[in-house]
Amino acid sequence: MDQQQIDRLTTLGHAGRMALYRLLVRRYPDFVASGELADVLEVRPNTMSVYLGALSRAGLITQKRDGRSLLYRFDPDGADSLVSYLYDDCCRGRPAACATPRAFAEAHEKQKVLFLCTGNSARSIMAEVILRDLAGDQFEVFSAGTRPAVVLHPATLQLLEDKGHDVSGLQPKHMSDLEGEAFDFVFTVCDMAANEDCPVWPGQPVTAHWGVPDPAHATGSDAEKGLAFQTLYGEMHRRLTLFAALDTKLLDRFSLQNQIDEIPMTGEK
Repeated sequence: MDQQQIDRLTTLGHAGRMALYRLLVRRYPDFVASGELADVLEVRPNTMSVYLGALSRAGLITQKRDGRSLLYRFDPDGADSLVSYLYDDCCRGRPAACATPRAFAEAHEKQKVLFLCTGNSARSIMAEVILRDLAGDQFEVFSAGTRPAVVLHPATLQLLEDKGHDVSGLQPKHMSDLEGEAFDFVFTVCDMAANEDCPVWPGQPVTAHWGVPDPAHATGSDAEKGLAFQTLYGEMHRRLTLFAALDTKLLDRFSLQNQIDEIPMTGEK
């Protein structure tokens, strides 16, 4: 019996620690401060410290120091080790009893992609338009917000038009407008949307957090605010170009998930 894996299961058997673990999984690959985690889960800072210590000792999360603060992130190696233990030891390798890597290809011609953020007025809309123009023959693309704005941010519309994209018909939507849709991929592009425990979408989509700063919160001169939108566009275009280049219909689900998780970190120093 592998005591480390037993300890991991025991650690996750507590509702508060499990809620924290699920939140860090949703925020991966971000490192998140303890205070932010406590605020999202509405627990006391000392309670959060206890939860983080338990998950760290179990090898389920990692940490790094940023100045005087500690930041925390989900550890995929710990999760892989635990799942492998359950598959090999507990399930004795029975495919009917445990999940196994499978081809991700679906029956439909175009795979469906959803981008989620809070307001659906800048980041998710930009991602929707870029991917549609990059690979509209491969993907059917949607975006929505958890608390959508009334109208799109005017700087978003102007930038997309300047880049030659068709912006006709674009407007913020609530994610409930897409209820019942079966997606192949769901991306959160803002931290607030990732913090929320969103509905389980039909079709068991591959999910990933691609958090980027909200350009609407940029301060300074008009030129500096405009640069924030230009920077967002460039980063989204970079990530989506890499995503569109993946052979999403032939890769098994585990390999596909790993590659999509790596895209935001590609090029990091």
